[in-house]
Amino acid sequence: MADEYVLDTPAVRAFVGAVRQALAAAPPDQAMHAMRPAFAALLADEGWLPEAFRQPDTSGGMGGGIATWLIYRAADGGLSLFALVVPPGAATPVHDHLAWGLVGLYAGEQDEEVFRHAGPADAQRAPLALAERNHLRPGDFYVLLPPEGDIHRVATTSATPSVSIHLLGNDTGCTWRHAYTPEDGGVREFRSGWSNSPCS
Repeated sequence: MADEYVLDTPAVRAFVGAVRQALAAAPPDQAMHAMRPAFAALLADEGWLPEAFRQPDTSGGMGGGIATWLIYRAADGGLSLFALVVPPGAATPVHDHLAWGLVGLYAGEQDEEVFRHAGPADAQRAPLALAERNHLRPGDFYVLLPPEGDIHRVATTSATPSVSIHLLGNDTGCTWRHAYTPEDGGVREFRSGWSNSPCS
């Protein structure tokens, strides 16, 4: 199997190449620092992402019209690049990613709520507690680093859909992950799928 470039453009190829170079030189938690300039440049370039990748999707696996548009994924499932589109007034469930990653806002505005497991003992089974809130504008980006640094919820606060670009160290849309209801301690497995590519 070959790497899949759903959006095969010079900008995407150049970015993936920079990511591959950084990962070849250091483990992901260190390589993400080297990726920052290329990721910031991708977020600042208004012309590389087609309009089709900025649209909601009523059949999306996260519900609420939320789309996950695959841009690129590695043949071995160890890397994916995608656009998450959240309609105005909609929010993702509280969810994890089970992979390191960089996430940045490309268009619109979002509120992000970051959660941590509350309680030092057997933390992965402890209830979730709200750890921080962030308001995101285009160009803002942040790091995801499990096990505790990749649980959040985002909500669109702009009058237009928010579009965030995700670079993650797994085939995120095809990975079984967790959605949480912190209010009652609930957790369920879910798979968001891709809006434009099947999972094998």
